[in-house]
Amino acid sequence: MIIAYGGKKPQIGNNVFIAPTAVVIGDVVIKDNASIWFNTVLRGDMAGIVIGENTNIQDNCTVHTDFDCPALIGDNVTVGHNAVVHGCLVEDDCLIGINAVILNQAHVKQGTVVAAASVVKEGQQVGPFQLVAGAPAAVKKELPRDSNQPYQNPVRNYLKLAEAYRTIL
Repeated sequence: MIIAYGGKKPQIGNNVFIAPTAVVIGDVVIKDNASIWFNTVLRGDMAGIVIGENTNIQDNCTVHTDFDCPALIGDNVTVGHNAVVHGCLVEDDCLIGINAVILNQAHVKQGTVVAAASVVKEGQQVGPFQLVAGAPAAVKKELPRDSNQPYQNPVRNYLKLAEAYRTIL
């Protein structure tokens, strides 16, 4: 479901897959080849949301904002099932694990993996190229600056899944 709010209608790029049970509201930009999966909500009613190219926002995620706190998610990002991304910046080539929470004004820098069930606190900065885990998230190790790391496999997998789903739905 795509809903205009406050005079703003979501802008959808080319080859985007939005599952029929996803909800996209208001000031939202979804760039080319992104995918928004089942029961996910992108609610751009307080500030804008940008979903980058090739990024996948998996089932049951919530992407929301606060006044003066947009949610900006870069290119080639995977946001795992049930994650909450709220009023923050996630740069390119990141993986946000299942059930992770990223809070207002947090900054997840390029190539960072936020482990499942981790919490990146309000205003916290993590990365670049780090594995962070825990609540609150703490650095567990440095990651190589190579874009072919295994944590980038979900991006490739979800591009294929999105293409398949676009043909059947």
